[in-house]
Amino acid sequence: MDDIIDSQVIAAISSENQIQEAIDSSCNVAFLLLGNILSLPHYVTKLKESNVRVFVHMDLVEGLSNDRSAIKFIVEKVKPTGIITTKSYIIKIAKKYNLLTVQRLFIIDRNAITKGLQMVSDSKPDAIELMPGVLPKAIDQFATASHLPIIVGGLIDTKQEIHVALETGALAVSMTSNDLWNAGL
Repeated sequence: MDDIIDSQVIAAISSENQIQEAIDSSCNVAFLLLGNILSLPHYVTKLKESNVRVFVHMDLVEGLSNDRSAIKFIVEKVKPTGIITTKSYIIKIAKKYNLLTVQRLFIIDRNAITKGLQMVSDSKPDAIELMPGVLPKAIDQFATASHLPIIVGGLIDTKQEIHVALETGALAVSMTSNDLWNAGL
C-alpha cells in the first residue's frame, strides 16, 4: 500500500462535483464515498483515466449488498484499485479477488482500540483507516501494534492536524475538505 501513495493527502469524494476537483488536485488516491451500481463504473473510470487510484467505500454504494456477489461486481464491472469497508468479512472476500483493502475503524474509546486491533488481525487488510483522524494516541498504538499502513480521516480541518497525524504514524490523511487536497504533502 505504501508504494501507491505519492501524496499523503487522499481525496475523500462525497459529492459528484468533487470528482473533477480530485482530478485537478495533487492527490493520486481517492476514496469514493458515493455512487450506485449505475454511476460507480463511470466515476471510477473517470478518475482512473486521470491516473487517480480509486478505493470504493463498499458500505456506501447504493444498490449493492455486502456479499461475495457485490465484490465480484466491483471487480468485474467497476475495476477500482481497492475497497474500503468497516466489515471484516468483506475485507476477506475482497482479498480473495486481489483487491487492495482498507478497513475503516471508528475509535470512540479504549475498547474500540482493542476490538479494532483484533478485527484487523483477523481480516488482514492492506491498510487501516482510523476515524476520526484527530487521535494521535490511537494512531501511534495502531501503527505500532498492527504494522499496517495507517490512513486517518474525519474532523481534520487544518494543515497542522495533517502534520500531527503524519508525525504520529499515519501514512496518509483522507479528507472531504478539498481546500487541503493541495496541501503539498
